[in-house]
This record gives sequence, C-alpha cells and structure tokens, in this order.
Amino acid sequence: MTARSSFRHAAAAMRIYADHPDPRVAAANYISLLVASNQPFYPIYVWWLVGDVGPALYTFLSTPFFLAVPALARRSAIAGRALLPLAGIGNTLLCAKLFGVQSAVEVFLIPCAVLAALLFRPTERMVGLPIVGLAFLSFLVLHGRYGIPVVAYGALEYEALMRLNAVSASALTVLAAIVFSNMLAKAEGSAETGGGQKSR
Repeated sequence: MTARSSFRHAAAAMRIYADHPDPRVAAANYISLLVASNQPFYPIYVWWLVGDVGPALYTFLSTPFFLAVPALARRSAIAGRALLPLAGIGNTLLCAKLFGVQSAVEVFLIPCAVLAALLFRPTERMVGLPIVGLAFLSFLVLHGRYGIPVVAYGALEYEALMRLNAVSASALTVLAAIVFSNMLAKAEGSAETGGGQKSR
C-alpha cells in the first residue's frame, strides 16, 4: 500500500467516523478531529519558535478527548457537542499554566466560546450558554492566577508564541464560521429545492 493510498484510507475512515445525520453534530465531529490531527504540529511550532518543546508535549493530554467527540456523540448528541468546547477550554487552561499568560494562549477561549454558541440550537441553550460562560469566567477568574509557569521564556520568545497562538485561534474561529456557513448554505439549498417542488 502506497503512502497516498494509506492517506486516502485514513481520510475515508475519518469521514465515516465523523459522519452524523445531525449537521451540528457532524460539524462538531469534523472540527474535533481536525483539532486532534493538528495537535502533533503544535510542539513542532513551539520547538521552531522557542526551542524548548517539553511543556508543549503535555497538550497531548487533551487529544483523547477531541478524538472521543464522535464516539460520545453516537451515544448522546448533546454530550458529544459539549465535549468539544469543554476539551478546548481545558486544554487552554493547561497551556496557560504551562507557558504563562504572556504567551497569549488564553486567546483560544474565544473559539471555544464561539463553538459553544454555534453548536447548540436555541432550544439547547441551557447547555451551550453555560459553556460560553465558563470560557469567559475562566479568563476573568484565572487570568494572572496560574502561579509560576512551568517554563519561562524571554521577551522575543513570548512575542513569537503570541503570534502563533493569535493566528491559530483566529484560524480555528474562521474554520468554525466556514463550517457553519456551509451548513446554512445546504439548509437554504434544501429549503429552496423543497419550495420549488411544492410550487410545482
């Protein structure tokens, strides 16, 4: 089996694992697997920018939670969707302790809050809004209270980490917007098709 065919099989398996009849659940599954698949690159980026990669390896503690989102969603669609932003919040708080708030890693709380707001329907806001609140409360309560970070960097290294985290968090937020924009476009297309059929 060639590397290309192996990649295709892996991609197909990921699509099957992420598939779900509920588009919001499918969106959560897709985003969670994309985050998990990109986590191995984060230590590489940290090593490239600041050299000390040791603390970044602890971010893999959250990988099983991201990978478990589709499996949990098959048992409970709400719990599966909730796990995605909750895992993101937990990973962000861990990184804030590892690298310090000077790394601006807390910016990842923004896409976590956005996902919690988008993944739940208006009738499910009793689930989504508390997670949104948790993201904001985590920043308000814990910012500046993590104690001494596991590793400390110089000003230039922290500036590089700030750029990395800002770009990564922005990309995740944009990805969430694109996924839900596509979902709305499909829903609008289905509505137009249904309307056209009824008019006939």
